[in-house]
Amino acid sequence: MRRLSYALLTLCGASTFFFGCRAPESIPVETIEEAPVAPLAPMVHAADPKAAFQLVKGFYEIEQNAWRWTAREFAVTLRPPARADDKGAVLRLKLTVPEPVIAKLRSVRLSARVGDSVLDPETYSKPGEYIYARDVPASALAGDAVTVEFALDKALPPGEVDQRELGVVVTSVGLELK
Repeated sequence: MRRLSYALLTLCGASTFFFGCRAPESIPVETIEEAPVAPLAPMVHAADPKAAFQLVKGFYEIEQNAWRWTAREFAVTLRPPARADDKGAVLRLKLTVPEPVIAKLRSVRLSARVGDSVLDPETYSKPGEYIYARDVPASALAGDAVTVEFALDKALPPGEVDQRELGVVVTSVGLELK
């Protein structure tokens, strides 16, 4: 056993002498912190996978390459349009209230908040496509990013077929300069 250990040490020492001892070449590896980040957009289309990082809460996966279900509470981070901190903007949420939601809940009330600004709610009592549009004051649009928080007064609870809490279907959300 001693002879084998001695032989291995001799072999390792000889290889170091002949070939030198060098650290392996480093290969640059992109870390999460260094990964390029897409700039925030003022308008987010729910079907765009590149915009998913702006959907910060309560959005489910893309369905039919066109839309996403939401939970009862959901939020999006947007870049305010240029000069919106002077003129204000209009928040536009393009949504669908599906028939099963109305059949089970009768109506849903949608409210929104941008910073400290609470926007007027809207109640939907019929299935269909809608645009929730509200003025956002300039004071709520300072900075490079704002988070818009939405809430429904109720949503479909998780069931046997679909384990998700289901609110409404969203196709786009964004801010437009007034």
